[in-house]
Amino acid sequence: MADTIALVDDDQNILTSVSMSLEAEGFSVDTYVDGEKALEGMNARPVDLAVLDIKMPRMDGMELLNRIRKTSKMPVIFLTSKDEEIDELLGLRMGADDYISKPFSQRLLIERIRALLRRTALTASNGDGEVGKNVIVRYKLVLDPDRHLCTWDNNGVQLTVTEFLILQSLATHPGHVKNRDQLMDAAYGEHIYVDDRTIDSHIKRLRRKFKQVDDDFAQIETLYGLGYRYGDA
Repeated sequence: MADTIALVDDDQNILTSVSMSLEAEGFSVDTYVDGEKALEGMNARPVDLAVLDIKMPRMDGMELLNRIRKTSKMPVIFLTSKDEEIDELLGLRMGADDYISKPFSQRLLIERIRALLRRTALTASNGDGEVGKNVIVRYKLVLDPDRHLCTWDNNGVQLTVTEFLILQSLATHPGHVKNRDQLMDAAYGEHIYVDDRTIDSHIKRLRRKFKQVDDDFAQIETLYGLGYRYGDA
């Protein structure tokens, strides 16, 4: 049975083009033009994952996420403008699973949807307490790639899919320098181009999130002109 995706955006062009792409990939899609209609629709017909725009009339994406989290742990992806970093951080604290900035690649969105659905399926089959087979342990860092779970010194660190993939790329080979192109490929794949500064922004957010649980966190090192590496210690 096909997974059902709720797509919520007040831009009809996005609803039409993205729903066509998702349906071509085998997903069932329910589209909504605002948060109120989406909440009513999802209560009547539950979905497996929701893609929400933040800025919408009647009920915005933040309020819709808040309502969803009262009854459901399903994955939620936000579509956001590049200047909405404060909203992004708030949304993650409220329980969003990932962010994709507009304008966005539909291929990237589909890959992120598949990654989050895989994580949900693995969590359901393994149980929350079990550790995945491919876990990475680096000093206080524990990464479970199968379920996209991250802890530092036994404290949970909530990362977007993109942040997780960047950190995984660095932590897999501690002490090795990864340039921005290599990190782009790890996070977005070889066929999706993003600006160099996008990687720098993700690194900045990664550091900030780890410092929220440990002020002394300094494992992600910058080598100016070369790239980044994960410290050996």
